[in-house]
Amino acid sequence: MVVGVLKIEFRFPEAHSLKEKRSRLKRVINQLQAHYNVSVAEVGKNDLWQSAVIGITLVGNDGKFVNSCLDQILNFVEGLDAGELVSQEMEIVHF
Repeated sequence: MVVGVLKIEFRFPEAHSLKEKRSRLKRVINQLQAHYNVSVAEVGKNDLWQSAVIGITLVGNDGKFVNSCLDQILNFVEGLDAGELVSQEMEIVHF
């Protein structure tokens, strides 16, 4: 079993409230769940209105496949123009 984890940090300079940030973030999360069979959640900076961190996980039986899927997801998120990507971190764990 192979577990892939992708952590992405966003910055929303145009957001002026938590409600606006969460609205933009919810669109990103919904689109990821609709296009890919992954688990997605806001995992950090919950109370800051211009920053957010999401975690994305994927389980598979082939490390190359999981890595490829996470790369595709990262490219997809970059193309959404939902906010500024500050950082990303990927880890693949073999069990």
